[in-house]
Amino acid sequence: MTQGSLMISLMMQHLLPLATLLLLSIVPTETEVVASVAQCNEFFLAQTPPNIPDILEEGNIKDQNRYKVICQTLRDIRRFVTLYDTQNRIPVFSAAEYRGGSEGKRSFWKIEPQLENINDNDNMIPADKKITYDHQAGINDYAKQTEFEKGHLFPSSYRSDEVDKRSTFTLTNAVPQRKLFNNGRWSSMERCVKCILDKYCINNNNQVEDFVVIGAKPSNEKPLKERINIPSVLWSAFCCYSHSQNKWLASAHWGNNTDLGPTYLQTKTLGELLTELGIEAFPGKECPKDESVTQLYSQPACKSHCRQ
Repeated sequence: MTQGSLMISLMMQHLLPLATLLLLSIVPTETEVVASVAQCNEFFLAQTPPNIPDILEEGNIKDQNRYKVICQTLRDIRRFVTLYDTQNRIPVFSAAEYRGGSEGKRSFWKIEPQLENINDNDNMIPADKKITYDHQAGINDYAKQTEFEKGHLFPSSYRSDEVDKRSTFTLTNAVPQRKLFNNGRWSSMERCVKCILDKYCINNNNQVEDFVVIGAKPSNEKPLKERINIPSVLWSAFCCYSHSQNKWLASAHWGNNTDLGPTYLQTKTLGELLTELGIEAFPGKECPKDESVTQLYSQPACKSHCRQ
């Protein structure tokens, strides 16, 4: 190697680390609390979010200071999306594409650091028992509760990957649910819906594919620990194309967040969800508005899981 070639080689060795640093400095830092649902729309059917009166209409958040879109992220991968109410400190809804699920172990509860500081970690982190968070619920808000528990909106059983399951254990995906409601008719509804999704929401490529949106309506009840709104109603809706049925399927369920009530939640149509609660879960044209999946409940596949 000539002297000139040696000098060039040495210069390149010194310049490469500098070039790497410069490249890293111009790569944008991706935040997971975003300004628009359009920045996290991969979790909605046809990339179209639901319409929630006075909160989210035609993809526009009415009060961006209060309602925050969280691209729920764990281990640098987006897992599902939540629209969060920082004033009531509960989610408006959580949504995701369903690809199959299973029961799994419980995980420790987490929080969204960017709700407190937008420049903080873009991954959910464990909730600190010593901290009372300004813009979200914390562990202490649910401590020593006999009547309420941390009730998932998007359930861990709707996920099969273990890390995906852990990601649902974030307090931005939970609301105060009365124990008998959560462990009774709401849990029964989740099992029924999961069976329908697994058995009938199989597309033309022989893959399970469905979209789910699950939400909560706030109440005027005295807040839990004078901080956390106790929802009056929880609701759930799904829509999918079924190859075996050769059509789109959809249904909705909702119930009052009380210990008293029927053994099972009635299965409703998306049209009834819109008429009775004002929620348009799937604004597109694909999902049937006036037909539910109750005709499938008598079939052997889900007969033991679904009752009216």
